[in-house]
Amino acid sequence: MPQIHAQAAATMDAPAEIVYNILADYQVGHPAILPKPYFTGISVEQGGRGAGTVIKTRMNVMGAERTFYMTVAEPQPGRVLVESDGTTTTTFTVEPLGTGTCRVTIATDTRPSAGLQGWIERLFSPLFLRRVYRQELENLAEYAQGPNS
Repeated sequence: MPQIHAQAAATMDAPAEIVYNILADYQVGHPAILPKPYFTGISVEQGGRGAGTVIKTRMNVMGAERTFYMTVAEPQPGRVLVESDGTTTTTFTVEPLGTGTCRVTIATDTRPSAGLQGWIERLFSPLFLRRVYRQELENLAEYAQGPNS
C-alpha cells in the first residue's frame, strides 16, 4: 500500500541554530509553534530536548482527535529532527542559507488505513497536513524573531 507523503517548506529570517533549537525544545519552543486548533495538546513523557524525547501529541485530524506517541531522533544534530511512532514519521530539516537565514522543511510519511478510510486519507491528508505545516512554519518564523529566541 502506498505511503502518504506531505510536506511544506519556508525560508526564514532567523539563524538556523535558533530555529533548530526551537524545534528541538519540546518543553517550551516546539509547543509554542504548534498551530491551534489542529494541535490540541502536547506533553513530554521522557526527556524534553532532542534525541530520546518521547512526546504525547493530540491532534484534530479532519474532525477526529488522534493521539500520537512519538519518539524523537536527531540523525543529523543541529540540522535534522525526526519524530516517529513506527507508522508515522515527521522530519524537520533546517538548512542554513547564509547569515541569519535558513530554510525549514516539515515532511510527513505515514501508512494509510485499509479500505475506504485509507482511500479518503490518501486523498485528503496531504492537503490537510500541508495547511497545518504552512501555519506551523509561519508560527516558527514569528517565534524565532521574538524575544523568546
